[in-house]
Order: sequence, then structure tokens, then C-alpha cells
Amino acid sequence: MVLDSMSGSVIYSVIDLTDGFYQILMRESDIPLTAVSTPSGMLWEWLVIPQGPKNAPAMFNRMVSHVVRPLRDFAPSYIFVHSRAEGGLSAVDVHVRHLRQVFQVTREHKLYANLKKCVFCAPEIPVLGCYVSKNGVRADPEKISSICSWPTTTSPTELRRWLGLVNYLHKYTKDYAGLIQRLSSLMKKDATWL
Repeated sequence: MVLDSMSGSVIYSVIDLTDGFYQILMRESDIPLTAVSTPSGMLWEWLVIPQGPKNAPAMFNRMVSHVVRPLRDFAPSYIFVHSRAEGGLSAVDVHVRHLRQVFQVTREHKLYANLKKCVFCAPEIPVLGCYVSKNGVRADPEKISSICSWPTTTSPTELRRWLGLVNYLHKYTKDYAGLIQRLSSLMKKDATWL
């Protein structure tokens, strides 16, 4: 869905929130539940969501999705902003306007960006293990390189690992299932390995 919403866009930005979980305050009644005893006998309590609880990523995602919901036409998630020319304005002008709206919302909710990890007004950005640009979606070259440099498999277990890695490319490869059919048949118990 994120990738589909970016089609037709020509300029992209990625916004990384600094210490994401630490920007969510703990419910006051839950603070005592986070208490940790230090070697000196003191109790230390978290005032913000710590890293580690299994529901912390979902809470963070829900909070930020709620914050950027009014901007979902050009910011489908809290991290990606994309724009195209519209209303007589250039794509850059529209994108700057979109970024201002995102920063206004993050400022109102006291969310802070990590500028060292942010990318602004780029023609291409990494998204969910691939690269998105005005030309569409393409595979990550580093992943392709690791697939190409993988050592030759000598057992069904190694082949299964390699096919799991290669499966990343199925959406970029025409007739992927047909291409790997012979290799998949080697994973059967009665298959002969030379």
C-alpha cells in the first residue's frame, strides 16, 4: 500500500524520528510497573516507553499514524513523504509545502526528527527493502549483489536458504516460479544431488 501510494510521484523525502519509543510518554499509572532496581538499591522508573516491550513498536506506529492521518495523501506513513506537480505548482514547490505540513504536525505533537538520518527532496529513496523513484520500484542493488555472491549450494538445506533469499526478487522477475521450478524440485527427499 505504501509503495502503491507513491506511484506518479517525482520527489521524495524520508523522515526518521529520533529515539522513536522515547517520544511516547508512559501512562502515569504504568510508571511503577517499569521499576528497575539498581545495584545501589535505588529504583529507576521509565517515564517514556522503553525499548523492548513487545507492543512498543505497535504503540509507536499507532501514535504516529494518528498524528499524520490528516496528511495521508502524501505521507502514507510517518517516515515517507512524496509529491508530484499539481495545481500549476512544480513538484518541488508542492513537496516543500508537504514537508512544512508534516513538520507543523510533528512540532504540534512534540516529535523530533533525527536530521542525520533524514533524506530531503531526493529523486529516489529506499523503501521497505527496495528503491522507489519516478520510474517505479526497483530491487536493492546490495541485495542483488549478495544473491550473486552466494556460494554454490551443495545440499537441500543450503538451497532452501538461498531460495529464501532469492524470493525477495519474485516481484521483479517475470515467470519467477518457472525459473526456480527445477531448483525447487531438488528440495524433495528423493532428489539426486551431483
